[in-house]
Amino acid sequence: MDRPEDVEAHPVTGRIYVVLTYNERRKPDQLNIANPRGPNTFGHIIEIAPPLVHGVPDHGATECHWEFFLLGGDPVKPEHGARYQGPVSANGWLAAPDNVAFDPRGRIWIATDGQDDAAGFADGVYAAQTTGPQRGVTRCFFAAPRGAEVCGPAFTPDGRTLFLAIQHPDDEDGSTYDKPSTRWPDFRDGVPPRSSVVAITKADGEIGS
Repeated sequence: MDRPEDVEAHPVTGRIYVVLTYNERRKPDQLNIANPRGPNTFGHIIEIAPPLVHGVPDHGATECHWEFFLLGGDPVKPEHGARYQGPVSANGWLAAPDNVAFDPRGRIWIATDGQDDAAGFADGVYAAQTTGPQRGVTRCFFAAPRGAEVCGPAFTPDGRTLFLAIQHPDDEDGSTYDKPSTRWPDFRDGVPPRSSVVAITKADGEIGS
């Protein structure tokens, strides 16, 4: 598989989301039904639906239905081979999905690691519905400093706060200790960039509402 970074079960439907960040080493003659692009620069997410037994997902089943939740990349560029469940905006498509979390409404939140190299813009966090007409249509919620990846998204039970880990800010070509590309999170001269955890809180309701 193409660098699986996270496997999470949806808390309501029980469907499993397998996050495949990318695989630049896959050659065109190494394609298969679950890894349809080679090299896979943009990554993809597979959704597995276990059979229901008395209305409960059977995660011990030996056979399940699966499909692509999304194939990352810019859908307006045929060479990317991107695939979403519906139209995404010019700022809504993603690359290199890495970690996912689910909010109390059942939406999936996707943190990326590698968009800087794959797509030329900073990593971030994207949200999408998992059911209904907007299923799989990603929207950008948060952008990290250039050179950093976002990982470990986690919600408080009330959905009002989202925790995100910002790793290795300033990991860019040309960035040095004396002249870093960012001074995240202090933004003070003489203070080096540092990995950190941020908490994003919405005071008047759930994040994304």
